[in-house]
Amino acid sequence: MSKIKPTIVRNPADLAAALNLSPSDAVDLEIRARLNDKIIAAVQESARTHAEVAESAGTSRSRLTAILNRDRSHVSADLLLRILLTLGYRAHVTFRKSRSAA
Repeated sequence: MSKIKPTIVRNPADLAAALNLSPSDAVDLEIRARLNDKIIAAVQESARTHAEVAESAGTSRSRLTAILNRDRSHVSADLLLRILLTLGYRAHVTFRKSRSAA
């Protein structure tokens, strides 16, 4: 029986490459990871409970807790943005041309 060699990834782009995903999937992973990082920091800084944040964002406490544990499966970017909005943040989106077209 052969050993399985683990693959270590350090960022969303590496993860997408390891999983043989498209460049657009890599961008999606990166955006959602950054939103998730900001949500975690914002919830930690807030004086609100998970239940309070979840209710104001229109989601369940268990779903918010999953997001705080970095489980974004079946979670839309819209929900991530809505959670940040309820925590007092606004998103600022910028665009720049990439070096190579995807």
